[in-house]
Amino acid sequence: MDEVKQIVGNIKKGNIAPIYFLTGEEPYYIDKISEYIEKNVLSEEERGFNQVILYGKDVSVEDIVGNAKRYPMMAERQVVIIKEAQHLSRSIENLTSYADNPQPSTVLVICYKYNKLDKRKKLYKAINKTGVIFESKKLYENKVADWIRKVLKSRGYDISFKAANLLVEFLGTDLGKIDKELEKLCLVVPKGVEITPEAIEENIGISKDYNNFELKKAIGEGNVVKATMIVNYFGQNPKDNPFVLTITLLYSFFNQLLAYHGLKDHSSKSVSSALGIRPYFVEEIQIAARNYPMRRVSGIISELRELDVKGKGVGSTISHQDLLKELLIRIFH
Repeated sequence: MDEVKQIVGNIKKGNIAPIYFLTGEEPYYIDKISEYIEKNVLSEEERGFNQVILYGKDVSVEDIVGNAKRYPMMAERQVVIIKEAQHLSRSIENLTSYADNPQPSTVLVICYKYNKLDKRKKLYKAINKTGVIFESKKLYENKVADWIRKVLKSRGYDISFKAANLLVEFLGTDLGKIDKELEKLCLVVPKGVEITPEAIEENIGISKDYNNFELKKAIGEGNVVKATMIVNYFGQNPKDNPFVLTITLLYSFFNQLLAYHGLKDHSSKSVSSALGIRPYFVEEIQIAARNYPMRRVSGIISELRELDVKGKGVGSTISHQDLLKELLIRIFH
C-alpha cells in the first residue's frame, strides 16, 4: 500500500512518468493505479481527444507504440492505457525501443496482470530507467484481515477482529471482491461506529454464527452439537457455503494442528511465529491440540483428502450435504 500511495502522491504533485508498467499476481492495486490515472491525469474536457483505452487481446505492440507516439490535441499530454496486456506476453519485449525513448507528452499505462517482466531482459531495464514498474504482490491469507482494517481506517471506520476475519473466511483473498463489500458496509454503517459480525450478517448476508470460521472453532473445541448445526445450515445453503471451501479450510486447520504438535515451544509467541498465525488464533489451536492428539490429526488429514476427492465426484455420487455429515462422523468418532 505504501508504494501505491507513493505513486499516486507523485502524480498528484505533477511528477508523472511517461510509462507505468503495472504487473503482478494481485489485480486490485493494478486496477486502482490505472483507474486513478484514467480519472485524474487529464481534465474531463481533455479526455475526449487525448485518452485512449486499448485491450491487449485486440492490439499488437506496434499498435500501442503508434498510439503512444501521437501528439496530444490542445493539451499538455495524452494518456494511453493498455488493459489486459498479459495477452501480449509473447511480444511485449518489442516495446523495448519505445521504452528506451518514450514520448514525453504521453503517459503510457500497461496493466500486465498475473504475470511479471523478466528483470534480466532489456524491456525491464529500459522501463526501470525511464518509467515506473510496480509489482502488485498477492497478500497471504493471514495478512488480509490487517489489510481490511487499514482500508477501513483510511475511510474513517473501525472493524472488530472477529468481523474482519469473518470477511476473510467468506470472501477469501480477492481484494477487489472484499473492497466491494467494504464499500457496501461504509454506505450503511455510520462513521465512528465499529463494524461488527452482526453488521456483516445484516448487510452482506454472511451468517455470524453459521460459517467456516465458527465450524472450525466448534470442531477444535469438540462441540459436536454446534458443529452439526453449522453443517446442517451449510447443507441448506450450499451456494453460500461451498463444500470445497469448507474442506480446504479444515485441511489447513488440521495441518496447522499437526505442525503445532511437532513444536518444542508451545508458548503463544513461538506458536504464532512458527505457524504464521495471529496470536488471537493460538488459543484455538491449543484447545484443539488437547482434543486431537498427533496420531488422530494425521488420520483426520487423510480422511479430509479422501472426502475432497469424493466431493469432486471421483468414485462417488454422494451429495455435498451428506459428505459434510460424513466428515463430522469421521472427525468425532
